[in-house]
Amino acid sequence: MAEERKGAVTMRGNPLTLVGPEIKPGKKAPSFNAIGKGLAPVTLDQFKGKVKIISAVPSLDTPVCDAETRRFNEEAAKLPGGVEILTISMDLPFAQARWCGAAGVDKVTMLSDYKDRDFGEKYGVVMKENGLLARAVFVLDKNDNVTHVEYVKEVANQPDYEAVLKAARKAASA
Repeated sequence: MAEERKGAVTMRGNPLTLVGPEIKPGKKAPSFNAIGKGLAPVTLDQFKGKVKIISAVPSLDTPVCDAETRRFNEEAAKLPGGVEILTISMDLPFAQARWCGAAGVDKVTMLSDYKDRDFGEKYGVVMKENGLLARAVFVLDKNDNVTHVEYVKEVANQPDYEAVLKAARKAASA
């Protein structure tokens, strides 16, 4: 049975339980399986040798997730080459593709965790109460070592973009 962290985050002030371990900087990032475009299986290994910003969000069809993903899409153009931005949610890949088309988001790789919740449980972001992913951002270096983690305490808030981008730039220049 997966570890549970009661009250790890809140949604509109209500405490929620996160399922899975708390990922910490300095550790090796767990490998995971997710679903990409056209229902293709995607693993962390497919991004080997790149710095990765992994943004976990509850659903693209909510204002904060929409704003966050658009912001990361804008920032992607300003980041050094070799930095990959992945956004993962429980949204179905078809809905993600529709949203990206409507939002003009083309620099972020969309992943869905709807099938196995493999990412969510390995990265400790599944909200037990509603089955969605909590808002969190992980930065992994070229060797898949975790260099930055933010579990956004209040799910309705946006992450600290500057801290995430600084960590990604630092990892890219290492």
